[in-house]
Amino acid sequence: MLVLNLGREPYQRIWELQHSLVKARQEGHLQDVLILLEHEPTITLGRNADARHILASEATLVRSGIVVHRVERGGDVTYHGPGQLVGYPIVSLYDHHLSVSDYMHSLEDVIVSTLDDFGLRAERRKGLIGVWIGPRKVAALGARVEHGISYHGFAINVAPDLNHFELIVPCGLTDVRITSMQFELGTEVDPVLVRQRVVFHFGRVFCLSTHETSLARLLGMCDASGDPRPVPFA
Repeated sequence: MLVLNLGREPYQRIWELQHSLVKARQEGHLQDVLILLEHEPTITLGRNADARHILASEATLVRSGIVVHRVERGGDVTYHGPGQLVGYPIVSLYDHHLSVSDYMHSLEDVIVSTLDDFGLRAERRKGLIGVWIGPRKVAALGARVEHGISYHGFAINVAPDLNHFELIVPCGLTDVRITSMQFELGTEVDPVLVRQRVVFHFGRVFCLSTHETSLARLLGMCDASGDPRPVPFA
């Protein structure tokens, strides 16, 4: 599995990159990929999301510098922003002999194991996708699978601005409280170490060896598939 570590990126550009990588993966030009990054402040709505679950007015969103995108993943309304680790696995479920449900639970296992490394006891909840620490949700998941290839993925709250979650009904759950690793630990968390542990547990759970890659290499593989490049990267 190739691992691409990026910094803080606008949502639209990475959404287009995912589409290019999915096509390359479907056509056999690419092995499994895990993209890790942060996003500029963004609210996304899944394909069946209720727009009323965005509680803030358009003016408030503009003042807060938050953009809104409706996308094709499952799930309802989610917030992404600085201090949150977002992971986009481009993975062949066929190759791993996984159903969509098994895949989502595997992602939850990756996150639970990562949090455990930091002394945080997290858990899954029956009937709900996500990861909780006690009554508080610390990670959200939402995926799309096309012709056996996954994209979109997960978001772990390392140290985001928790006030931004007050602008939405997170994942459409009216009674959920959102938390972060930093809030639960009461101290700063090294985001680089969180990335390293996510990669380790992703490789362990999916039985994959992991190798760092570059954006240029991935874009070259997209070119090999004949797919137009996403919005150019600086």
